[in-house]
Amino acid sequence: MKRSSVLVTFLLALLALASAAAVAATDPAQASKRPIALDDLFKIKGLGDPQRSPEGAWVAYTVATVDLDKDRRNTDIWMVGWEGGEEIRLTSTPEGEAAPRWSPDGRYLAFLAARGTDEERKLGAQVWLLDRRGGEAQRLTEVKGGVGGYVWSPDGKRLALLVSEEDPADEPEKLEGWKRKTTPPIVIGRYHFKRDRAGYLKSLGTHIWLFDLATRKAEQLTSGPYRDDSPAWSPDGARIAFSSDRGPDPDRNPDTGVFVVEARPGAEARQLTSAATPDAVRPAWSPDGSRIAFVFGEEPKYSAYAQGRLAVVAAAGGAPAVLTAALDRPVSGPVLWSADGQSLFFLVDDDRESYVGRIPASGGAVERLTSGRQTVSSVSLGPDGALTLLQGTAAAPAEVHAFENGALRKLTRQNDDLFAGLELGLSEPFTSKSKDGTAVNGILVKPASYDPGRLYPLLLRIHGGPNGQDSWSFSFERELFAAHGYAVLAVNYRGSSGRGAAFQKAIFGDWGRKEVMDLLGAVDEAVARKIADPDRLGLGGWSYGGILTDYTIATDTRFKAAVSGAGSALQLSMYGSDQYIRQYELEIGLPWKATDRWIRISYPFFRADRIRTPTLFMGGEKDFNVPIIGGEQMYQALRSLGVPTELVVYPGQFHGITTPSYVKDRLERNLAWYAKHLKPAN
Repeated sequence: MKRSSVLVTFLLALLALASAAAVAATDPAQASKRPIALDDLFKIKGLGDPQRSPEGAWVAYTVATVDLDKDRRNTDIWMVGWEGGEEIRLTSTPEGEAAPRWSPDGRYLAFLAARGTDEERKLGAQVWLLDRRGGEAQRLTEVKGGVGGYVWSPDGKRLALLVSEEDPADEPEKLEGWKRKTTPPIVIGRYHFKRDRAGYLKSLGTHIWLFDLATRKAEQLTSGPYRDDSPAWSPDGARIAFSSDRGPDPDRNPDTGVFVVEARPGAEARQLTSAATPDAVRPAWSPDGSRIAFVFGEEPKYSAYAQGRLAVVAAAGGAPAVLTAALDRPVSGPVLWSADGQSLFFLVDDDRESYVGRIPASGGAVERLTSGRQTVSSVSLGPDGALTLLQGTAAAPAEVHAFENGALRKLTRQNDDLFAGLELGLSEPFTSKSKDGTAVNGILVKPASYDPGRLYPLLLRIHGGPNGQDSWSFSFERELFAAHGYAVLAVNYRGSSGRGAAFQKAIFGDWGRKEVMDLLGAVDEAVARKIADPDRLGLGGWSYGGILTDYTIATDTRFKAAVSGAGSALQLSMYGSDQYIRQYELEIGLPWKATDRWIRISYPFFRADRIRTPTLFMGGEKDFNVPIIGGEQMYQALRSLGVPTELVVYPGQFHGITTPSYVKDRLERNLAWYAKHLKPAN
């Protein structure tokens, strides 16, 4: 380094110290803040599902918390006034509650919970009622199989319930010819025969039931080996729209459609949608009951890269009208009609952001209602036309907000006290160009004490999916790594959502090439900007992020540490062992016919002898999404080759690690692995 450069660096450091001292002198609160710590993860409250009362005075919502000492999670129902003020906790049981929904007259607040004796909890979640006049919650339903979801009828006299068909194997003593106490063998006859958390799949369905509140009688409305979902009452309460896949072989040729059935047992359902609108979901009735809006996806082979679009169909039937054909961004629900039936509200993902969009029900341009470096979700519509939603940023977890008169107004402050004392990293937009000229966007988080005169160890943290995006929402993981002195780079590589259909589909049938090109281009940019120390580069991710970690270390040897969570490299071995059989056959082809393609996308395993990066492999023991065998194979390969490696398997965990102590352990091991291989010796 030239002497003049040393002098400049020294002067910059002095200026930075002086600036920090000035801030501390003028802002004592800023000086008292501390870096975020691992245990803070379990102090953060997760808010969800805000629902405004019919008269508009209150908003009910859920608050998820973690008790690390008891190693368990819990969710309770809270309420806050529409004008803000005190936040009132409505439930406080250890079992947890979910899905708060107001009765149409506003007298009751219903929710789902599995409470009571051991036998009562075995029934699964049931609908409970809180009377707003006071008193304890009372259980309303007692349905075998449990209630997976529910909707009030417009007159408040009935509920539409989602109920899963019972599996006889859950009570083996009742099976004819099987009197042992041991669990009977699992007999499979389906094409798609396994799914994470659900386990091995048998021909069982989820159906809609009708529940009469006066008589407490439940009657089954739909039946068959189908998974019915998203029931929605017509405004007059006479019909129910729902989504379901009712083809001859839904496993092999899935195509969810929108159906309508009269709200009486024995009625026959009729399908409204066709092959022109595949994978149609989330039906929503217009206020006058004449039309139904819904979201639909892509043609079958592109289902893994689906970009939802919005359509409307006449409730009597006919050709659907696609409203968002010109919007090259994914649309998601819930879909909400304005009171006059003239407009529709929905959510849009757009390049690290998400926003509320509005479009005329007759067609036209999409109007963006919210904007900025933020994400919004869980939108609901109030009686006065104002919206209630969750809004979060890179600097704060999502809280409940009102959206009225074109502006957001914060209603809850569940995390304010904690975050008032935390010193967060510096999050900023990051754009790079890949070697083929593709512009790629992401987010860079620098340590709070970032010094532009220093080079930092860089962590490339890769999101899963790939159909998802790193967004302007709070990421504890990014903040934790930044607090430990790393520059953290989150890159929305090709295959990610929010950049249009072509960007998403660019990796179709060609995994691990363009994504890696994009990831390496971003790292090159961070090095060129003199942010990243080229000798201290690390990476890691979970799910497809773990898969891309394997692809990247088999492509580029400059990384000094990697953490591959729930990943795979020998993709050929995933055929038949995970839950993606249909995608494999449509996108890659049958292994005995497309062998070369399968071998090509398995290059991290077949090029394992090129890997030099010390790598930590992790996963859940019961993961059916990306089975632990994917990590085991790469661990064994690197162990055989003498590359530093470890394998961590979390007992009883599925694709997502949820047990709090395991979540903490995973992050601790990440930090220790990176510190061992990236931090210089003191």
